[in-house]
Amino acid sequence: MHKQFTTDDRYLYWSVFSAVLQANDVATPETMRPILYKLALRLIAAGSTPSYVNPDRFFVHLLVLRELEQFDDAAKLLDHEIGQRICQTSLVCDELRRDIAKLRGRSKDEGELALKRISEKKDRNWLEFLSVLDATFYDITSSSDTASDEIKASVSEQITKARQVFTDAATEDGPKDRSGLLALLELEKRTKSHGLTSDAPDLRSQAENYFTQFGDKACCYEDLQPYVAFEGDDRTQWTSFLEAFKPFTHTESLQRSINVHKLIRYTLSSDELTPELETVRAEEYVKNYLEALKFSADLPDTELQPADDFALLAGHAYVSLWKLTNEESHLQSAVAILEYASARSKQSYKIRLLLIRLYHLLGAPSLALEIYRLMNIKQVQTDTLSHLVLSRAAMWSLAPLGDITYMSECMESSQIYMANSTETAEYIARAFSTERYSQIIDFIEFEDRLDNSLQRDLMKVEHVRMRVAHEVLNAELVDMELIELKFIFDRIHHDNRDFEIIPNYQPQGQPSLNDQTLSFKLPGAGWLSAYLKMYIRVFQQASDLDDSVEDKLLIGDRPKPSNDPENQQPLRERLVKKRDDEIEDLTEDEKLFYEYASALAEWLSPYHDYVRPPPSALLAEAAKANDLKPGHPLKTLAQEANGSTNGHSKKTEEPPAIKEPPELVTKFFDDIKARFDKAVTDKALPSELLHIVAIAQEAYLLFALETIRFKQSSVIKQHRLGQLAQSFKDIRTKASSALTDVSAVLAKMGQQLGTADGRKAFVEASSSIQTSSGFDHDFVLNVAKKATDARKQVFDGIAKGLAKVVKNHS
Repeated sequence: MHKQFTTDDRYLYWSVFSAVLQANDVATPETMRPILYKLALRLIAAGSTPSYVNPDRFFVHLLVLRELEQFDDAAKLLDHEIGQRICQTSLVCDELRRDIAKLRGRSKDEGELALKRISEKKDRNWLEFLSVLDATFYDITSSSDTASDEIKASVSEQITKARQVFTDAATEDGPKDRSGLLALLELEKRTKSHGLTSDAPDLRSQAENYFTQFGDKACCYEDLQPYVAFEGDDRTQWTSFLEAFKPFTHTESLQRSINVHKLIRYTLSSDELTPELETVRAEEYVKNYLEALKFSADLPDTELQPADDFALLAGHAYVSLWKLTNEESHLQSAVAILEYASARSKQSYKIRLLLIRLYHLLGAPSLALEIYRLMNIKQVQTDTLSHLVLSRAAMWSLAPLGDITYMSECMESSQIYMANSTETAEYIARAFSTERYSQIIDFIEFEDRLDNSLQRDLMKVEHVRMRVAHEVLNAELVDMELIELKFIFDRIHHDNRDFEIIPNYQPQGQPSLNDQTLSFKLPGAGWLSAYLKMYIRVFQQASDLDDSVEDKLLIGDRPKPSNDPENQQPLRERLVKKRDDEIEDLTEDEKLFYEYASALAEWLSPYHDYVRPPPSALLAEAAKANDLKPGHPLKTLAQEANGSTNGHSKKTEEPPAIKEPPELVTKFFDDIKARFDKAVTDKALPSELLHIVAIAQEAYLLFALETIRFKQSSVIKQHRLGQLAQSFKDIRTKASSALTDVSAVLAKMGQQLGTADGRKAFVEASSSIQTSSGFDHDFVLNVAKKATDARKQVFDGIAKGLAKVVKNHS
């Protein structure tokens, strides 16, 4: 096309960028990548017009030169007048220019250029300030050896020069721009970290100066947090300085007061984190919140309440109290005040995020899901935020009773991945047609991160766990899930989940609120790998399909081949290997379940292989079914199946010797029941109890899947496996008894949760912070009723579901 349309190099650059994309593809061997970049450079040189006639073509040219490490050629383009002009107007080209300068070791030159831009052109781009800071300490950071006195003296001179420029910028900007003061804070922090002395005001004085000017800004806490980890006298003086700004009389001083409380809380020492002091702080936060509401009484529902952060601080304090005392009443107090704050500020997503976590801890998942849906999560947010309600969702699901709420939520949250496969491709095509090459890279990365999203496959596994409990276990379910799980097994995943969105105002040195409110370890790539191995192995054994049959019958896309040497090994060998990262991601109960599933599969593998019909029989059945369909028959299937029409012919070889079931299998249900009984005795949180129950139910279903092939008495008789069938009966009887007892205890606990005494205890937990204006006894009672009813519902539902699973598979 380029040869036909020689007046325009568009098609030439399409070829250039296609070579670049192929070089960046993970499936491209390392040895091929330099060749592809050299090809791209030759094509650019063959163009009829120079690359700088178009900013995006210029970007591609620089990108290729950077990858080939031809930095001198890239510098010639950048030093050209047109190249400089392009970098002034194109952010992507300027970013590439900075990167090339660092790779060339020209950070100091970049710093000098940034100094001129800040002082002469009044540029307040934070990247310019960072360039100055990096250049200032370059002589120290670029060497692994200890800096000599001469180098330290030189760096000190650079520090003085940079400080003057930053001070001038801060003085000139005043309250209009905070970049100058932030740069001074960063400069003093780096000076201190490198052990250099300075005659300038210390870090605490700089922080006080910043707070005086920008303490009434919502961003003040996040700006100062990296710089205020003071100790000793500095911490005492910093706290005394902040105390003077605590009172508030209007909206402007309210935001400053909120920042004061956040900063004081952040600098608390471990000695100050006692139940008594945290109780005082929590009550102070609630009092300030209720008092501050009067400043926004006339705000419409669409606006955020300025006092919301006081409610969040109260929630943080109550969570801290719960961690210190292990008393559930503090979580109930947090829920009460946050529910009130959420009702007053309907658009405060931070409050809702914390409520979701708290309701999960309290065993009220239906309320957490209700709040999540009120947030109206859409598009790519379902990939980044669905973990809030769908992590280990199987433990909350009432799928055995026919309730597919969580299964539906998994399907709805997966819509973005299907949309991505079509819509993103269209965006890429449009970007090609308009020569927006820098955007193409972003679109392809976006597409890849969604296609290989960790959350996508975590949701898939949760859906499988719930589907197995909901549907009849048959060959169709087994074969379909086996094919789909094998498809995702070798993916290289991207973790796109957003945890930073959860606010954190806990003291330094303490776990973040996100970590404190997690019911269990967060499922990660290791957890996913462990569960994929368990279910693929179980489905493989329960299925009549082997790899040869699957390759002939399956139509459609196949997984991309992986270059990872570990993935070149046979699938069966990889399924039995256990990695450390898998074990680390599992809870103690999941570890026990993993060992049980592995032992069960290892024990039954020889008998599955013996009973499974030969591939020729399956192909014969497929060919016969295909002949009944309109259209052309699949002749290859008929040819493969020629000579074999009966898959149930009597085996000529002897069956494998019958072995006793492993101890891990025979004792599993007794062990899991003992863990459940101990959790009940220790008054564990509802989420911990339900997690144990979910593992017990899943283990029972896995046993049902593994033994479904041997359910028919004719199979047992034909293959002489009577002793094996007796082992199944003994294990099933013991498991049914244990799970029936667990179900009865759960049902009894559910009845107790919905009583008036339970609601009364919930209300009394927050009696010290209740007032007569809105947040009163009646409001908290309604919250208590809603929470206790939700807990009763999930306990009753899971108890009945567990009993139904036992009945269906006994």
